[in-house]
Amino acid sequence: MKYLYQFLSLIIISRFSLVNAKIKLPALVSDGMILQRNTNIKIWGQADSEEKVIVKFQNKSYSTVADINGNWKITLPKLPAGGPYTMIINEVTLNDILLGDVWLASGQSNMELPMRRLTPLYGDEIKNANNSNIRFFTVPQKYNFKTAETDFSDGKWESTNPETILNFSGVAYFFAKELNEKNKVPVGIINSSLGGSPVQAWMDAGALKNYPEYITEAEKWKNDNLIKSTEETEQAHSKAWYGELNLLDLGLQKGWEKLDFNDSDWKTITMPGSWEDQEGDFEGSVWLRKEINLTKTQAEKSAFLNLGRIKDADETYINGKKVGNVTYEYPPRWYNIEAGVLKEGKNIIAVRVTNVSGKGQFIMDKPYFLEIDGQKLDLKGEWKYKIGAKMDRVAPGQTFIRWKPTGLYNAMINPITNYAIKGFIWYQGESNASKPKEYRDLLSTMIVDWRNKWGNPTLPFYIVQLANFMDPKNEPVESNWAELRNQQLLVSQKVPNSGLAVTIDIGEWNDIHPLNKKTVGERLALQALKKTYLKNVVADGPIYQSMKIEGRKIILSFKPNTNQLKPETELKGFAIKSKEGNYQWAKAKIVGNKVVVWNDDVKKPVAVRYDWADNPNGNLSNKSGLPASPFTTESSLK
Repeated sequence: MKYLYQFLSLIIISRFSLVNAKIKLPALVSDGMILQRNTNIKIWGQADSEEKVIVKFQNKSYSTVADINGNWKITLPKLPAGGPYTMIINEVTLNDILLGDVWLASGQSNMELPMRRLTPLYGDEIKNANNSNIRFFTVPQKYNFKTAETDFSDGKWESTNPETILNFSGVAYFFAKELNEKNKVPVGIINSSLGGSPVQAWMDAGALKNYPEYITEAEKWKNDNLIKSTEETEQAHSKAWYGELNLLDLGLQKGWEKLDFNDSDWKTITMPGSWEDQEGDFEGSVWLRKEINLTKTQAEKSAFLNLGRIKDADETYINGKKVGNVTYEYPPRWYNIEAGVLKEGKNIIAVRVTNVSGKGQFIMDKPYFLEIDGQKLDLKGEWKYKIGAKMDRVAPGQTFIRWKPTGLYNAMINPITNYAIKGFIWYQGESNASKPKEYRDLLSTMIVDWRNKWGNPTLPFYIVQLANFMDPKNEPVESNWAELRNQQLLVSQKVPNSGLAVTIDIGEWNDIHPLNKKTVGERLALQALKKTYLKNVVADGPIYQSMKIEGRKIILSFKPNTNQLKPETELKGFAIKSKEGNYQWAKAKIVGNKVVVWNDDVKKPVAVRYDWADNPNGNLSNKSGLPASPFTTESSLK
């Protein structure tokens, strides 16, 4: 009898488990998702072993049985754009589903950069954003060197509104907005990007088979103990460095941030600029103070403090109260000041800057102001400063394990490969600029591999070319950034169904993260509209095709449909190479749809470069205002 009760109990428990078994769906297959129109759609997940799975969608049912491991997959037929719809998968109901176009956005920080970082340019855009036909899924940032993951730890589809848009990629948002306006169908963006990441981090081991050094590195970081020990050691060294700095810093000891601190014996400096120009190179901390006077009306208001960009970290105070801090050099210093912090009469802005290596400074040509009730008080000009502490060594470095080969592909790309998409947009390359000549092969290989992973060798792939950046040069020089741009151009010309959004005219010399992301997104959209959606638009500026030497001149021709050149009184950005092998600045003029290049001192020219520099100043464009890509006539597509 005892065994009978046990047997019956097992049956009851088994039936209860079956009744309460829940379908498990991947994070991407969820409420609010946008499914790719006009293609076969995979819906997948997990269930109990050999459980029947039924998907009900648009008044039709599709069924399958989970395999022995509980995995199942159902393919829906091609469906037109529309929605919102409901999908029922066994006992799970998914709501607010749209059919439209889904694009995977990937790359490093310029693709990741969210709209909240772009508010000075696009405040009204953010305030008025309200479009449920533009939706984002932001992939959690993580890595895995051991296995290719099949799902994300979290993430959800979000419609565009003034709150959600703050976390959306700026480039991807403006791309999606343009496509939505032009095509009148919903656009979904899956944003899988990570600042600082090189291209090899987004490739799996199979795609990197011709790069044994990257495979070896990926194998190395499969060791969890190595990761743990590396992180713990580096954290300990960093903690020790900052701990010593804080102990030595006189400003922390004596309250240099306070309103009533006497700074009469401090040195003066004109800001923005660098104290190292006066003090010599050093790593450590420096304090800066700026006095401003406010009326009673001003002092009663809240305010906004913009301190441009600072290298490296800052802690910022107003009247002794900390109002914000940033821990590294790239983000802008934007601090909201609540009412009650400011005072009538004298106010002190105090900034403690910690510089870990290189030249500490307030970055030139950035805005520095305090805004109260719409009025901006300029903070440029004279500040007082004093060194807090000098360190006898630079801060310890960090091993950015998350950037190592294969890790991001496994954790941030592979889980998407079942999800049908329209194509890819890609903004990356800064982290590969130290070895630019391998970039063409790496990126081309990655494109082919990603297309194969999705089972579609023709998926469009649109690339953002690196923008102008860093100090301009007075003479023609070699440039890794120029070479990498050239590799991106060659990829776009050699790999089918790809295109290039040129941004050589919208960068910022002092910021690797230029704010004009709207133009970037719109130029990517032009590529898609012309090449994917077959719209009658001009998508490319002048694209170099061939050259012809005539005496002391070189005549450049450009590809058809890109050679409607915009007239310019003086063309800039051209350099010409002599037979002896030296590049010199050249004169250039437009003749019809060609450009003639020469230098009176070069008798036997052999090649031309255009905008070949970190931060060039060329002005060759077409009549639609799209800039020519930097190029060299020495490139080969073989």
